[in-house]
Amino acid sequence: MSVHPTLRYADPDAAIALLRDAFGFTVASAHRDDDGTVVHAELVHGSGAVLIGPRRDGDAFATGRAVVYCVVDDPDAHHARAVAAGATVVQELVDQPYGAREWAAVDGEDNVWSFGTHRPGAAGTLEA
Repeated sequence: MSVHPTLRYADPDAAIALLRDAFGFTVASAHRDDDGTVVHAELVHGSGAVLIGPRRDGDAFATGRAVVYCVVDDPDAHHARAVAAGATVVQELVDQPYGAREWAAVDGEDNVWSFGTHRPGAAGTLEA
C-alpha cells in the first residue's frame, strides 16, 4: 500500500486502544516522548496502515474530522467484534447497490471508520 492516512488525536492512547481492540488493527510501533505521550504510532490492518500522532496547536499536520475506509473479508464478524468492544456504530451493516457489505463506527474524536468488502481500485470495479 502506498497511501497511509495520518490522524492526530487529543488522546492518541485512546485511539490506539479502540483501533486495536474494537477494529482489529495491530500496533506495529508506538514511539513516546519522555513524558510517555505517544508522538508517533503505526497501526496495520491487512496490507494497509494508519499513522497516529498527538494533536497540537499550530501543528502543520493537525487533522480535523476524517473518514477512513478499511477492507475486511467478513464485515459481519468484524462488526460483532467492534460492538462487543463497545464501539459506537453510526451505520449498521448494509448491502450496497455496488455489491459491497459495509458498516461504520465513530471513534472518540468524531472520525468515522468504515469497514466493508469493496476493494477500491481493484481491476474490474471501476466504471469509465
